[in-house]
Amino acid sequence: MAVSNILHLGIKELRSLWRDPVLMIFIVYAFSLSVYTAATAMIDSLNNAPIAIVDDDRSPLSMRIVDAFYPPYFKPPVLIEQHEVDARMDMGIDTFALHIPSNFQRDLLAGHQPAIQLNIDATRMGQAFTGNSYVQSIVSGEITTFVERHRQVSVTPVDLVLRAKFNTELNSQWFGAVMQVINNITMLSIILTGAALIREREHGTVEHLLVMPVTPFEIMASKVWSMALVVLVATALSLWLVVQLWLAVPLHGSVGLFLFGTLLHLFATTSLGIFLGTIARSMPQFGLLMVLILLPLQVLSGGTTPRESMPDIIQHIMLLAPNTHFVMLAQSILYRGAGISEVWPQFLSLILLGGALFGLSLSRFRKTIASMA
Repeated sequence: MAVSNILHLGIKELRSLWRDPVLMIFIVYAFSLSVYTAATAMIDSLNNAPIAIVDDDRSPLSMRIVDAFYPPYFKPPVLIEQHEVDARMDMGIDTFALHIPSNFQRDLLAGHQPAIQLNIDATRMGQAFTGNSYVQSIVSGEITTFVERHRQVSVTPVDLVLRAKFNTELNSQWFGAVMQVINNITMLSIILTGAALIREREHGTVEHLLVMPVTPFEIMASKVWSMALVVLVATALSLWLVVQLWLAVPLHGSVGLFLFGTLLHLFATTSLGIFLGTIARSMPQFGLLMVLILLPLQVLSGGTTPRESMPDIIQHIMLLAPNTHFVMLAQSILYRGAGISEVWPQFLSLILLGGALFGLSLSRFRKTIASMA
């Protein structure tokens, strides 16, 4: 009887979700366009940065420096006058403005150390941080070549050979796409289960469940398995259609093993969603709770920055969060091709944390149901 009740109540949850167009659009977006934009918008290398150059020297060396800036790193440089620099940067036209002073080539050949001024719009952090080193490298290279009249070939006593494992192309899209899927799994599983419980309360259908021969365990278990199923199917389709086919990201490990780990993670996060749903009295309150809970979970789990770069106390505290272990196993499986022998500690941690969260949420859910009876 319990299994039958859990099955039919779960089917009811799936029908309720199907009738909610906003959540359905949100699910489709989170596992399609959201993944694509996260993978393609975060480009680590410089791309088409606007640069203006004030060439007061008008010498062969200054012209050589001007010609060294070209796509795809920079847009073709615009030659401007000194009085235009501040106005153009105030309007956001240029990210970089390079000023080559008069008599620059003459002073350089005379053995002096003339200065070149580089103005940077630091509000464009991505381009400013990366482009600074690009500009310095280009200018220094052209000056060195001009002075020595040839391309200097430096000979080092050691030949350092670079072999990039797991991401041979050093492509940031490979990291961004998979990590966005991982983050959306955590986000959607919490939102869907919490919203399902709050929707019952707002529509008044909780009272209908109270008069039925069902237990709080059956009600909660039905919400957990139905919402977990939705997220699991969406994850599998996203990995196949968006990550592998659309973005052409190679997955080195077993997708089946990853989906099994996802299922364990969903057991924990859907339980957490039920717990938050019992605390919040309305969807606006639930949204505020999501901001307080979800943001630290995602930022401190190791998906955005390596856990090793965080303070030790944060690393220890975040071991109590299920998505920390999920990020570890997901990266190991999908990036490095790890098997069950390498990720079984994370699997065990998810089972223990999921059981603890389920028990805590069930206790809270029973009290909520009792207060409404």
